[in-house]
This record gives sequence, structure tokens and C-alpha cells, in this order.
Amino acid sequence: MKMKASIIRALTLAACLLASASALHARGPAPEAPASAAVALADLPAQGQHTYWLILAGGPFPFEKDGTVFGNRERLLPVQRRGYYREYTVRTPGVRHRGGRRIVCGGWQPVAPDTCYYSADHYSSFRRIQP
Repeated sequence: MKMKASIIRALTLAACLLASASALHARGPAPEAPASAAVALADLPAQGQHTYWLILAGGPFPFEKDGTVFGNRERLLPVQRRGYYREYTVRTPGVRHRGGRRIVCGGWQPVAPDTCYYSADHYSSFRRIQP
């Protein structure tokens, strides 16, 4: 009797796991919409344009955290392997700390990124930068 109950529990668990996997597969990859909106480089604030050119030049950057790996935990950017994205601070006039403006670039060569994104609201939203 115990063996029969164990088998039923195992089959029920397997069915639940299969249903969950099927639902995830049906949904497909995470939507890319939040980062799909674009902004021209010329339309960024002057500090954002300056940061963008510093990125392409390889620095020097004003903050220690600049150039470090951005985890993309919220998956607002297209999903990539860890280490693909790096973050950079865009100075905010009148603010003594890093503020909330950032540029996040993706690519395996930091001075030649595949693409860069601007966030004016500390990673709540992104717009792809069009040079």
C-alpha cells in the first residue's frame, strides 16, 4: 500500500513538473519591449554623451563601479551570459553621489560594445542608444 502511494505521489509530481515546463516553453523568451525603444545619442543629456564617449575610449571613469558587470537580474535587457553587460555612471548635475542615471553596454569588448542602453531611472527602464 505504501509503495502504491509513493508511486502515485511521484507520478503526480512528474505531471506537475511537465505542465510547468510546457507552460514556460509556450511563453517563449522574456519580452524585449522595455529596451526596444531607442534614443539618439544626440538626444541624451550632455553628461550621457560624455559617458558614452568615455566608454568607447576605455576611460578614465569617474566612479570605481564604472565598467563593472551589470547582472540584468530583472531581465529588462535581452538575456545574455553573465559578463556581457557592463554599467557606467552618467553624472547628474547637483548630485554628489552617483545618482540614478546609467549607461549599460553589452559586448565582450568593453571599448567596442555591440549595443548600449540609457537608463534615466536607475535601471527601471532602458532605451537603446543609436549613435
